[in-house]
Amino acid sequence: MVDRDVLGVRELLGLGDGLAWLFVLVFEATVLMYMRVNFDLVPFFPALVALVIMGTAALMVTVFPIDPLPYLVTAFIVCAGPIAMGLTVPFVNNRAGFSPQLWTAYPTSYVLAMLVVRGRVASAWAGVVATAIVLRLFGVFSSWQPETVLRALTPVATVAVVTVFMTIIRPTQRSLRELRGHANQRAAREAALEAVNGERDRQLARLDQAAGPILARIAAGVELSDAEREQCRLLEAELRDALRAPQLVTDALSAAARGARGRGVEVTLLDDGGFIGVPAWVRGKAIDAAVDQLTRATSGSVTVRVLPIGRRWVATVLAVSPSDYRRTEIDTAGTVRVSS
Repeated sequence: MVDRDVLGVRELLGLGDGLAWLFVLVFEATVLMYMRVNFDLVPFFPALVALVIMGTAALMVTVFPIDPLPYLVTAFIVCAGPIAMGLTVPFVNNRAGFSPQLWTAYPTSYVLAMLVVRGRVASAWAGVVATAIVLRLFGVFSSWQPETVLRALTPVATVAVVTVFMTIIRPTQRSLRELRGHANQRAAREAALEAVNGERDRQLARLDQAAGPILARIAAGVELSDAEREQCRLLEAELRDALRAPQLVTDALSAAARGARGRGVEVTLLDDGGFIGVPAWVRGKAIDAAVDQLTRATSGSVTVRVLPIGRRWVATVLAVSPSDYRRTEIDTAGTVRVSS
């Protein structure tokens, strides 16, 4: 069973991006430092292959971004230590002046301990068992003393200590994860509320600027002239556009729509959300096409519609007059097709 409550190693250790990469470099350097000793004890090629395997495992166990680690990555890390030991252990003998230690066991223990931190406890212990089997096999068929093999079983102690540590702090991990989730939700709610308030303030400011003087005259009981009544009609249409098609409302399009309505053209703007996820320049092409048709219209009707998400066409502009019919379509790639 995968424990999705396990925090990542960065969150667990409290590492930011800079400190996290510093930790990775230090961990990688420690593993490679121990593996370098094999070049003085075993032939070059097996020592090089063992170093590459352990270096890759150390990098993957610290850098891979998913917790717990995927099974394929985990399998490679588990097998890295036993394979590296199988490449180096047969060549190490009790030579003069050499302390009876197996250097590859140390980086193996560190990598398996980090595997516990990454949420793969059972897999880490499988690596410990595999390491012990490799060491025991070579210990039986060599001239080493039993204490040599026992001293080489450092992964057992290291992984055991880290396992106990992770077991103790697991409730703390869950609490930290829950707190982080609550903090993210609170931040999302605050951001949404701020966006709503900002949009409301913007709409109120726009309404006050556009309709404030007229509303003040109406409130004062002043009889409006025909020109002011026409202005009220156009203003009402603009406010309706802002509610029904907010993604279409720009200064240029609003001015073109106002001019077309002033010439007696029926203008309808509709927004079904198709601009979501569309590049800004595609939206600009659609608005330019709408402005062009509104500027040219002298009678009839112009309907500008943003289509729903997932359609091939992002927006359509339909201009109908007693003597002409023109349909303009803009797709997600920004291609404009005009038919009449």
